[in-house]
Amino acid sequence: MKQSTIRKPVSIEGIGLHSGKPARITLSPAPEDSGIVFRVGADRDRIPATPESVVNSHYATTIGKNGTRIQTVEHLMAAAAGLNVDNLDVEVDGVEIPALDGSAKPFVALLTSAGRREQAARQRPQTLPYPIRVGSGARWIHVFPADTFRISYTLDNDHPAIGTQVLSWTATERSFVDEVAPARTYGFLRDLGLMRKNGLARGGSLDNAVVIGNRGPLNGLRYRDEFVRHKILDLIGDLALLGRPIVGHVVARNGGHSLNLELVLAVQRALGFERRLAGAAVLVPAASGERLRTESLVPAAGLAAI
Repeated sequence: MKQSTIRKPVSIEGIGLHSGKPARITLSPAPEDSGIVFRVGADRDRIPATPESVVNSHYATTIGKNGTRIQTVEHLMAAAAGLNVDNLDVEVDGVEIPALDGSAKPFVALLTSAGRREQAARQRPQTLPYPIRVGSGARWIHVFPADTFRISYTLDNDHPAIGTQVLSWTATERSFVDEVAPARTYGFLRDLGLMRKNGLARGGSLDNAVVIGNRGPLNGLRYRDEFVRHKILDLIGDLALLGRPIVGHVVARNGGHSLNLELVLAVQRALGFERRLAGAAVLVPAASGERLRTESLVPAAGLAAI
Protein backbone atom coordinates (compact mmCIF):
# COMPACT_ATOMS: atom_id res chain seq x y z
CA MET A 1 0.00 0.00 0.00
CA LYS A 2 1.21 3.51 -0.83
CA GLN A 3 1.43 6.39 1.65
CA SER A 4 -1.17 9.12 1.44
CA THR A 5 -1.91 12.68 2.47
CA ILE A 6 -4.90 14.97 1.96
CA ARG A 7 -5.61 16.95 -1.21
CA LYS A 8 -6.37 20.40 0.23
CA PRO A 9 -6.26 22.37 3.50
CA VAL A 10 -9.31 22.15 5.77
CA SER A 11 -10.08 23.78 9.12
CA ILE A 12 -12.30 23.26 12.13
CA GLU A 13 -12.71 25.03 15.45
CA GLY A 14 -14.22 24.37 18.84
CA ILE A 15 -13.56 24.26 22.59
CA GLY A 16 -10.79 22.25 24.22
CA LEU A 17 -12.12 19.49 26.49
CA HIS A 18 -9.63 20.10 29.29
CA SER A 19 -8.54 23.70 28.77
CA GLY A 20 -12.02 25.05 28.07
CA LYS A 21 -10.40 27.47 25.62
CA PRO A 22 -11.30 28.11 21.97
CA ALA A 23 -9.06 26.36 19.46
CA ARG A 24 -8.79 26.10 15.71
CA ILE A 25 -6.85 23.59 13.64
CA THR A 26 -5.96 23.61 9.95
CA LEU A 27 -4.97 20.35 8.30
CA SER A 28 -2.78 20.60 5.20
CA PRO A 29 -1.08 18.15 2.83
CA ALA A 30 2.42 17.03 3.81
CA PRO A 31 5.30 15.35 1.95
CA GLU A 32 5.77 11.59 2.00
CA ASP A 33 7.68 10.13 4.95
CA SER A 34 7.07 13.30 7.00
CA GLY A 35 4.44 11.76 9.27
CA ILE A 36 2.04 13.90 11.27
CA VAL A 37 3.53 17.18 12.42
CA PHE A 38 1.82 19.79 14.60
CA ARG A 39 2.69 23.49 14.30
CA VAL A 40 1.82 25.89 17.08
CA GLY A 41 2.66 29.33 18.44
CA ALA A 42 3.68 32.55 16.76
CA ASP A 43 6.77 30.89 15.27
CA ARG A 44 4.81 27.80 14.23
CA ASP A 45 7.22 25.53 16.05
CA ARG A 46 7.19 21.98 14.67
CA ILE A 47 6.15 19.24 17.08
CA PRO A 48 6.25 15.82 15.43
CA ALA A 49 3.68 13.30 16.63
CA THR A 50 6.20 10.85 18.05
CA PRO A 51 6.67 9.15 21.44
CA GLU A 52 9.57 11.50 22.18
CA SER A 53 7.22 14.49 21.92
CA VAL A 54 4.80 13.25 24.60
CA VAL A 55 5.04 15.38 27.74
CA ASN A 56 1.91 14.23 29.57
CA SER A 57 -0.38 11.21 29.28
CA HIS A 58 -2.64 11.79 32.27
CA TYR A 59 -6.31 11.83 31.11
CA ALA A 60 -5.20 12.82 27.58
CA THR A 61 -2.14 12.67 25.34
CA THR A 62 -0.23 15.94 25.31
CA ILE A 63 2.76 16.60 23.08
CA GLY A 64 5.19 19.46 23.35
CA LYS A 65 8.58 20.97 22.66
CA ASN A 66 10.58 23.76 24.32
CA GLY A 67 7.74 24.59 26.70
CA THR A 68 5.03 24.66 24.02
CA ARG A 69 2.25 22.11 24.48
CA ILE A 70 -0.74 20.77 22.57
CA GLN A 71 -3.28 18.79 24.57
CA THR A 72 -5.57 15.97 23.54
CA VAL A 73 -4.16 14.90 20.18
CA GLU A 74 -5.40 11.30 20.35
CA HIS A 75 -8.78 11.60 18.57
CA LEU A 76 -7.29 13.40 15.58
CA MET A 77 -4.42 10.91 15.50
CA ALA A 78 -6.90 8.03 15.58
CA ALA A 79 -8.90 9.50 12.69
CA ALA A 80 -5.77 9.83 10.55
CA ALA A 81 -4.70 6.27 11.38
CA GLY A 82 -8.19 4.88 10.78
CA LEU A 83 -8.35 6.49 7.33
CA ASN A 84 -4.74 5.57 6.45
CA VAL A 85 -3.59 9.19 6.19
CA ASP A 86 0.16 8.92 6.80
CA ASN A 87 1.40 12.47 6.29
CA LEU A 88 -0.31 15.56 7.63
CA ASP A 89 0.56 19.10 8.66
CA VAL A 90 -1.58 20.31 11.58
CA GLU A 91 -1.54 24.02 12.36
CA VAL A 92 -2.97 24.73 15.83
CA ASP A 93 -4.30 28.06 17.04
CA GLY A 94 -4.74 27.39 20.74
CA VAL A 95 -3.41 25.03 23.39
CA GLU A 96 -5.57 22.00 22.68
CA ILE A 97 -7.17 20.12 19.80
CA PRO A 98 -10.92 20.97 19.80
CA ALA A 99 -13.09 18.37 21.54
CA LEU A 100 -15.96 18.79 19.05
CA ASP A 101 -18.39 15.98 19.97
CA GLY A 102 -15.85 14.03 22.07
CA SER A 103 -15.15 11.41 19.43
CA ALA A 104 -13.11 11.02 16.25
CA LYS A 105 -16.18 11.25 14.01
CA PRO A 106 -15.85 15.00 13.22
CA PHE A 107 -12.16 14.53 12.35
CA VAL A 108 -13.09 11.66 10.03
CA ALA A 109 -15.58 13.97 8.30
CA LEU A 110 -12.96 16.74 8.08
CA LEU A 111 -10.33 14.46 6.55
CA THR A 112 -12.90 13.01 4.15
CA SER A 113 -13.87 16.51 2.99
CA ALA A 114 -10.20 17.25 2.28
CA GLY A 115 -9.90 14.25 -0.03
CA ARG A 116 -7.00 11.83 -0.09
CA ARG A 117 -3.98 11.80 -2.38
CA GLU A 118 -1.81 8.75 -2.89
CA GLN A 119 1.93 9.36 -2.70
CA ALA A 120 4.88 7.60 -4.34
CA ALA A 121 6.44 6.13 -1.19
CA ARG A 122 5.15 2.87 0.19
CA GLN A 123 3.77 2.42 3.68
CA ARG A 124 6.13 0.51 5.95
CA PRO A 125 4.00 -1.41 8.42
CA GLN A 126 5.70 -2.40 11.66
CA THR A 127 5.66 -6.11 12.40
CA LEU A 128 6.58 -7.39 15.83
CA PRO A 129 9.53 -9.66 16.53
CA TYR A 130 7.87 -11.24 19.58
CA PRO A 131 5.03 -10.62 22.07
CA ILE A 132 5.34 -7.54 24.27
CA ARG A 133 3.58 -6.86 27.55
CA VAL A 134 3.19 -3.81 29.77
CA GLY A 135 1.21 -3.24 32.95
CA SER A 136 0.33 -5.54 35.82
CA GLY A 137 -2.55 -6.68 37.97
CA ALA A 138 -5.91 -5.68 36.48
CA ARG A 139 -4.39 -3.14 34.07
CA TRP A 140 -2.24 -4.46 31.26
CA ILE A 141 -1.74 -4.55 27.50
CA HIS A 142 -0.19 -7.38 25.48
CA VAL A 143 0.59 -7.23 21.79
CA PHE A 144 1.33 -10.33 19.73
CA PRO A 145 2.73 -10.82 16.23
CA ALA A 146 -0.11 -11.29 13.74
CA ASP A 147 -0.94 -10.88 10.06
CA THR A 148 -3.37 -8.00 10.62
CA PHE A 149 -4.00 -5.20 13.11
CA ARG A 150 -6.59 -6.21 15.68
CA ILE A 151 -7.57 -5.02 19.16
CA SER A 152 -9.33 -7.16 21.77
CA TYR A 153 -10.28 -5.00 24.74
CA THR A 154 -11.83 -5.70 28.14
CA LEU A 155 -13.06 -2.80 30.26
CA ASP A 156 -14.04 -3.43 33.88
CA ASN A 157 -15.72 -0.80 36.01
CA ASP A 158 -17.78 -1.16 39.16
CA HIS A 159 -20.33 1.44 38.00
CA PRO A 160 -23.48 -0.42 36.90
CA ALA A 161 -23.73 1.71 33.75
CA ILE A 162 -20.43 0.21 32.56
CA GLY A 163 -19.76 -3.10 34.27
CA THR A 164 -17.65 -5.42 32.11
CA GLN A 165 -17.53 -4.63 28.39
CA VAL A 166 -15.59 -6.77 25.92
CA LEU A 167 -15.01 -6.08 22.23
CA SER A 168 -12.70 -7.57 19.60
CA TRP A 169 -12.20 -5.30 16.60
CA THR A 170 -10.31 -5.99 13.35
CA ALA A 171 -9.02 -2.91 11.59
CA THR A 172 -10.52 -1.86 8.29
CA GLU A 173 -11.33 1.66 7.19
CA ARG A 174 -15.05 0.90 7.08
CA SER A 175 -15.14 -0.75 10.50
CA PHE A 176 -13.22 2.17 12.01
CA VAL A 177 -15.65 4.74 10.59
CA ASP A 178 -18.76 2.78 11.59
CA GLU A 179 -17.78 1.02 14.81
CA VAL A 180 -15.06 3.02 16.57
CA ALA A 181 -14.76 6.65 15.42
CA PRO A 182 -18.16 7.81 16.79
CA ALA A 183 -17.48 6.52 20.34
CA ARG A 184 -17.22 9.49 22.70
CA THR A 185 -15.02 10.19 25.68
CA TYR A 186 -16.73 9.72 29.01
CA GLY A 187 -16.43 10.76 32.63
CA PHE A 188 -18.19 10.57 35.97
CA LEU A 189 -20.21 13.47 37.33
CA ARG A 190 -18.83 12.75 40.81
CA ASP A 191 -15.27 13.47 39.57
CA LEU A 192 -16.02 16.69 37.71
CA GLY A 193 -15.33 19.12 40.58
CA LEU A 194 -11.95 17.62 41.42
CA MET A 195 -10.93 17.40 37.76
CA ARG A 196 -11.74 21.06 37.16
CA LYS A 197 -9.86 22.00 40.31
CA ASN A 198 -6.86 20.24 38.80
CA GLY A 199 -7.22 22.05 35.48
CA LEU A 200 -9.01 19.24 33.64
CA ALA A 201 -12.41 18.92 31.93
CA ARG A 202 -12.96 22.71 32.02
CA GLY A 203 -14.55 22.51 28.58
CA GLY A 204 -16.43 19.29 29.24
CA SER A 205 -20.20 19.22 28.68
CA LEU A 206 -23.00 16.96 27.56
CA ASP A 207 -22.18 18.09 24.02
CA ASN A 208 -18.68 16.60 23.98
CA ALA A 209 -18.70 13.73 26.49
CA VAL A 210 -20.84 10.98 27.92
CA VAL A 211 -21.39 12.10 31.51
CA ILE A 212 -22.22 9.30 33.95
CA GLY A 213 -24.31 10.11 37.00
CA ASN A 214 -25.29 7.84 39.89
CA ARG A 215 -28.04 6.16 37.87
CA GLY A 216 -26.28 6.06 34.51
CA PRO A 217 -25.44 8.32 31.55
CA LEU A 218 -27.04 11.76 31.60
CA ASN A 219 -27.07 11.74 27.79
CA GLY A 220 -27.86 8.91 25.41
CA LEU A 221 -25.34 6.33 24.21
CA ARG A 222 -24.41 5.77 20.58
CA TYR A 223 -23.59 2.12 21.28
CA ARG A 224 -24.54 -0.14 24.15
CA ASP A 225 -20.79 -0.65 24.73
CA GLU A 226 -19.65 2.86 23.81
CA PHE A 227 -17.22 2.99 26.73
CA VAL A 228 -15.00 0.11 25.58
CA ARG A 229 -15.21 1.37 22.00
CA HIS A 230 -13.82 4.71 23.12
CA LYS A 231 -10.98 2.92 24.90
CA ILE A 232 -10.15 1.24 21.59
CA LEU A 233 -10.30 4.63 19.85
CA ASP A 234 -7.83 6.15 22.31
CA LEU A 235 -5.50 3.17 21.92
CA ILE A 236 -5.53 3.53 18.12
CA GLY A 237 -4.67 7.22 18.45
CA ASP A 238 -1.83 6.60 20.87
CA LEU A 239 -0.38 3.73 18.81
CA ALA A 240 -0.30 6.13 15.85
CA LEU A 241 2.56 7.91 17.63
CA LEU A 242 4.78 5.10 16.31
CA GLY A 243 4.53 6.82 12.93
CA ARG A 244 3.89 3.63 10.96
CA PRO A 245 0.95 1.23 10.94
CA ILE A 246 1.43 -1.58 13.43
CA VAL A 247 0.64 -5.16 12.47
CA GLY A 248 -0.26 -7.21 15.51
CA HIS A 249 -3.00 -8.35 17.86
CA VAL A 250 -3.34 -6.02 20.83
CA VAL A 251 -5.05 -7.54 23.87
CA ALA A 252 -5.83 -4.95 26.55
CA ARG A 253 -7.54 -4.77 29.91
CA ASN A 254 -8.37 -1.48 31.62
CA GLY A 255 -5.72 0.57 29.90
CA GLY A 256 -5.44 4.32 29.60
CA HIS A 257 -3.22 6.90 27.96
CA SER A 258 -0.27 6.32 30.31
CA LEU A 259 -0.34 2.57 29.74
CA ASN A 260 -0.83 3.09 26.00
CA LEU A 261 2.32 5.23 25.94
CA GLU A 262 4.17 2.58 27.92
CA LEU A 263 3.26 0.08 25.21
CA VAL A 264 4.33 2.46 22.43
CA LEU A 265 7.73 2.92 24.06
CA ALA A 266 8.13 -0.84 24.59
CA VAL A 267 7.34 -1.52 20.92
CA GLN A 268 9.74 1.22 19.87
CA ARG A 269 12.52 -0.30 21.99
CA ALA A 270 11.85 -3.78 20.65
CA LEU A 271 11.92 -2.65 17.02
CA GLY A 272 15.09 -0.64 17.61
CA PHE A 273 16.71 -3.66 19.22
CA GLU A 274 15.79 -5.86 16.25
CA ARG A 275 17.21 -3.30 13.82
CA ARG A 276 20.48 -3.23 15.75
CA LEU A 277 20.65 -7.01 15.63
CA ALA A 278 19.98 -7.05 11.89
CA GLY A 279 22.71 -4.48 11.28
CA ALA A 280 25.36 -6.17 13.40
CA ALA A 281 27.94 -8.09 11.39
CA VAL A 282 29.27 -9.94 14.45
CA LEU A 283 27.45 -10.01 17.76
CA VAL A 284 29.84 -12.09 19.88
CA PRO A 285 33.43 -13.18 19.34
CA ALA A 286 33.37 -16.65 17.75
CA ALA A 287 35.66 -18.06 20.38
CA SER A 288 33.31 -17.29 23.22
CA GLY A 289 30.56 -19.62 22.03
CA GLU A 290 28.01 -17.45 23.86
CA ARG A 291 24.88 -15.92 22.44
CA LEU A 292 23.72 -12.38 22.91
CA ARG A 293 21.70 -12.08 26.13
CA THR A 294 18.14 -10.85 25.51
CA GLU A 295 16.37 -11.78 28.75
CA SER A 296 14.93 -8.30 29.23
CA LEU A 297 13.17 -8.52 25.87
CA VAL A 298 11.90 -12.10 25.98
CA PRO A 299 8.09 -12.42 26.31
CA ALA A 300 6.70 -13.52 29.65
CA ALA A 301 5.78 -17.17 29.98
CA GLY A 302 2.23 -18.03 29.02
CA LEU A 303 1.55 -15.13 26.67
CA ALA A 304 1.18 -17.40 23.67
CA ALA A 305 -1.80 -19.07 25.34
CA ILE A 306 -3.98 -15.97 25.05
